[in-house]
Amino acid sequence: MTTLLVIAKEPVPGRVKTRLTPPFTPSEAAALAEAALADTLRAVAATPAARHVLVLDGTPGPWLPPGFDVVRQCAGGLDERLAAAFAGCDGPALLIGMDTPQVTPKLLTVDFADCDAYFGPAEDGGFWALGLAEPDPALLRGVPMSTPVTGAVQRERLVRAGLRVRDLPRLRDVDTAADAHAVAALAPHGTFAARLARCRAVTRP
Repeated sequence: MTTLLVIAKEPVPGRVKTRLTPPFTPSEAAALAEAALADTLRAVAATPAARHVLVLDGTPGPWLPPGFDVVRQCAGGLDERLAAAFAGCDGPALLIGMDTPQVTPKLLTVDFADCDAYFGPAEDGGFWALGLAEPDPALLRGVPMSTPVTGAVQRERLVRAGLRVRDLPRLRDVDTAADAHAVAALAPHGTFAARLARCRAVTRP
């Protein structure tokens, strides 16, 4: 079976979702990050897998459900941290971030029987998911992260390596207030949508 990985930061005010500030306060931004992480982990926990792993920068909190192995993120850029996360896997692995609380177990259930990699593009030009039948850290090292071409470069890296790539649906990350409202509308019954509704800021995209 596949190992499911979530790479995340501990939702501490001033350290997460800083692009939400303003209009939200640092505490509100952290609360939204925590809600997004909780929804993401809940979906991952409900997805059958060989292991459920949280690759964490920080300390686990009450938002972490049971059944997860917690691995500390290594030092370095995001490409190095993603590479290290895959390096800790012995078999097929799918990695996602904490920025897409609209994910579902159906989206996360992958089968590598007829492909070597899964690629989930994000609307901002990055990617929300990356799956490898045979995890190879070299496939991620050196990919420029957090740019409008990150996803294109990463996918091309997979293709150039001769991998058969299957694309997952394009999803929207939560980076800005407009993203927050759009994603909450896609998953109106989740923790993230409820937390957004409670935030003091009344913002519309």
